[in-house]
Amino acid sequence: MDYRQLFIRKNNSLKEAMRQMGETAKKILFIVEEDRLIASLTDGDIRRYLLAGGQLDDAVDAAGNHKPIIAHSRESARNLLKAKQCIAVPVINTDGLIKDVILESEENLLPTVQLQIPVAIMAGGKGTRLEPYTKILPKPLIPVGDLPIIEHIMNQFQKYGCNDFHVIVNYKKQLIKAYFAENERRYNVHWYDEDEPLGTGGGLSLLCEKVNSTFFLTNCDVILLSDYDDILRFHRDHGNVVTMVCAYKNTTIPYGVIEIGKNGEIISMKEKPELSHLTNTGIYVVEPDVLADIEKNVEMSFPDIIEKQRKKGRRVAAYPVCEHDWLDMGQLTEFENMRRRLYGE
Repeated sequence: MDYRQLFIRKNNSLKEAMRQMGETAKKILFIVEEDRLIASLTDGDIRRYLLAGGQLDDAVDAAGNHKPIIAHSRESARNLLKAKQCIAVPVINTDGLIKDVILESEENLLPTVQLQIPVAIMAGGKGTRLEPYTKILPKPLIPVGDLPIIEHIMNQFQKYGCNDFHVIVNYKKQLIKAYFAENERRYNVHWYDEDEPLGTGGGLSLLCEKVNSTFFLTNCDVILLSDYDDILRFHRDHGNVVTMVCAYKNTTIPYGVIEIGKNGEIISMKEKPELSHLTNTGIYVVEPDVLADIEKNVEMSFPDIIEKQRKKGRRVAAYPVCEHDWLDMGQLTEFENMRRRLYGE
């Protein structure tokens, strides 16, 4: 790719920066003025800025790192990539102009940390949003490329050393179990059968006294391409009982939006405005004592469980990620996008 695709002007907004990171599939940009480096900006810089109270409409310059790692030759940049474990290192000439950007290799993108915590997967729903496919197959077994969605999810967690899977099943559960019984890869799976549908949270009562450590919780139609190690550290560093992974979702209203006052007087007009929302991805980090607060055999959503924890005065928090890092198969329109992202096509 042309390294200039990673350039952004200092007055551009963080919303624009997140969109640009999504388009380039890189987690870093360089804030420049006439190709002269001012600061670097990573997705982590944006997240820290927003968690500190910043807004998506703020200029990128406010969130950037004004003391980035730089090099003056390509060879030096490659050495710094290895030594500092950077995402990218810009090559700067004597005038301060960026002449190249050395990006980490695909090999360096593979995580080296081993988190070794359990993963709970909610796989009992009927997947009505994916009908008619789910009339034949349960949602966890719907293929995305060469593998069913649930296996993609498990493989993503295994990259971080999470190999202990607790899967709650209901709809067409025998098909799901049969697939794994005959699977060439051997996953460490513990099965929990719902007798009745218990929602995205109620089924977790089956894990009480079975899971005794901090665990990841995920729906079975989403994949997250973010840094799981950083999510877990955020959860622990802030003493959360639940951390909800959230994505900034941008929605454009395809009409002119009018605000009126008394007697219909037009106060403002916005043509096709774009709205930004922090959206629940359906992926969480959870402390095990939350399980003890879940009533048995009562249907409820996991957001209901979070609200109960909030009312008890316990800390719950959101970990924001870029929209591009969240792949959601729950909608047919997103199906092909997920396949392309996973297979690099």
